[in-house]
Amino acid sequence: MRPPIDSGTVLITGASSGIGREIARQLARRARTIVLVARRVERMEELREELHARNPTLGVVVERCDLSHPEEVDSLLDSLHRHLVQVDVLVNNAGLGDYSLYEEESWSRIHQMLQVNVTAPVLLAHRLLRRMVERGRGGILNISSGGARVFVPGLAVYTGTKRFLDGFTEALRLELLGTGVVVTQVAPGPVETEFSEVAGTQEQQERAPSWLRISAAQCASEALEGFERAVPLVYPGFAYRWMMRLSSLVPRPVMRAGGLVAARKLRHDTSLLEPGHPDARLGERLLLAGGPDGH
Repeated sequence: MRPPIDSGTVLITGASSGIGREIARQLARRARTIVLVARRVERMEELREELHARNPTLGVVVERCDLSHPEEVDSLLDSLHRHLVQVDVLVNNAGLGDYSLYEEESWSRIHQMLQVNVTAPVLLAHRLLRRMVERGRGGILNISSGGARVFVPGLAVYTGTKRFLDGFTEALRLELLGTGVVVTQVAPGPVETEFSEVAGTQEQQERAPSWLRISAAQCASEALEGFERAVPLVYPGFAYRWMMRLSSLVPRPVMRAGGLVAARKLRHDTSLLEPGHPDARLGERLLLAGGPDGH
């Protein structure tokens, strides 16, 4: 069973940069219509021109939407319904995170992450899935994170939301077997996007060996390849894929011990910052996977 990408309508959240933008580029010659969803309209308009250059017959719909506000998600879907846009494939790519000690987080940041990483993909799937099942064809591609499978001090809320997406996707996939709707989860590791720069996690990203890092284009390509084969879980990148498979054999206490080292370093580094230092509140650095809109 394959998701109806060819000559279908694909909705991509977080489409203005990073993995979302690359998925749009790679689907430009195949899809009938691509719906780009993000906050940065300028970037999406530029991408629309690029996609039209690749495929002049492609329909490209640009929808500005702040996914941290469920009412805007509802408005987006209502707008598509009014314009008779029938979504065949949903790509939940947008994601937010924040690198900080948890007690330093503001509730507004935490709430924003929960809305974008949990509420938005669940709401979109709920509103679109029934019609996919009725038609007997459809697809949902959820871009999660390798962080859902490990312990990452400093990203407690982010990894927590990705663990939710992991469990949600796995259970949903089982429910939909035999319905014609394909569900795949992608759990990337170090991908060369704006993620670390905006997050303030460049140091951690740079410490990752070069053989472990991949480009956003490679990540998108492997994600789509796995999706078309109806693979339940995709780890993009050969070295990273084997590292994650082996990590599943590591006992939980050992993983905790490794996480404890990182946690102590984070707390120590934070305590050294003087009040008023630009980084004194790490939580003020918003982590947006691939920028303000997606991975």
